Amino acid sequence: MNLLTVMLQAQGGADYSFLIMMVAIFAIMYFFMIRPQNKKQKEIANFRKTLEIGQSVITAGGIYGKVKELEDNAVVVEIAPSVKIKVDRNSIYADAQAQVNK
Repeated sequence: MNLLTVMLQAQGGADYSFLIMMVAIFAIMYFFMIRPQNKKQKEIANFRKTLEIGQSVITAGGIYGKVKELEDNAVVVEIAPSVKIKVDRNSIYADAQAQVNK
């Protein structure tokens, strides 16, 4: 308690540098961390809305396949000839063709 009192007295009353630094740190975090993550989440959500039959996709578990059927909350993905799995639409991560071309 005594150390805190001494530090507050030594700092003075009208020093706004601490406040300015905190605002700058928050702005840096927003522009380098929060904003790009929100942008990526919107892109993935838009991709999930525009899924089409026959499109190559990657699931969140890393399974490559082609979309065979679309339902409200699920997608049937063919991962091998005559092997189909039903996955949640939210677990579709990316377009496989776009990932191969990177």
